[in-house]
Amino acid sequence: MIVEKTQTALAVLFPESTTDDTRTEAMEEAPAKEEEKEKKKTAEPRKNGIVLKDYAVHGYHVDIQLDSSQLLEAVAIIDSLDYFIESITGVDWIKEEQMEVVYDFSRYDFDLCRVVIRTRIPRAQPNLPSITSIYAGANWHERETHDFFGIKFEGHPHLVPLLLPEDADFHPLLKDFKA
Repeated sequence: MIVEKTQTALAVLFPESTTDDTRTEAMEEAPAKEEEKEKKKTAEPRKNGIVLKDYAVHGYHVDIQLDSSQLLEAVAIIDSLDYFIESITGVDWIKEEQMEVVYDFSRYDFDLCRVVIRTRIPRAQPNLPSITSIYAGANWHERETHDFFGIKFEGHPHLVPLLLPEDADFHPLLKDFKA
C-alpha cells in the first residue's frame, strides 16, 4: 500500500529511528485526562519524525516533522512517489518564537494517501528553501505564504506580493499584527 511505501521512502531522513519508533494513531487513541491535556498545552514542539494518522479523524495519513535542511530532500522523495502539492501555509508560534510551514501533498490515482510535511524555523529569521524547482505549482503557494506570514523562500524565482499591495510592509496573519 502507498502509505507504507511512503513511510519507507521517507525513513531515510530519520536514520536514528526505526519503523518501530514511528508513532501511529493507535498509540494516540486513549482519551486524555485533564492533566495530560494541560501537559500538552505546555509541551515542547514535537520531535522530528514520521507519525501515521487515521485519515477518517485527521484527513491525512502521514505526518512528517523535519528540519528545514531536510525539506528539499523530503519533497523530492514525495515527488518521486507521484504526489502533487495541494497547499502551503504558515503557522505563527509566537510564544515559542517560531514559524511553522505546513506542506500538504496528495495523489491523483485511486491509491489515496495524503501527506503533511511540517518544518519549524526561527520567527526572527523566517527563511526556507523554495520547493519551486521540484514543484513549479508551489510558486503561488509560496508567494501567498510570504504575503501573509513574511516567510522568505530562498531561491524562489519571483517572490513578490500575490494578494497584498506591492508596497505592503506588513504580514496580516502574524499574531502580533495590528491593523
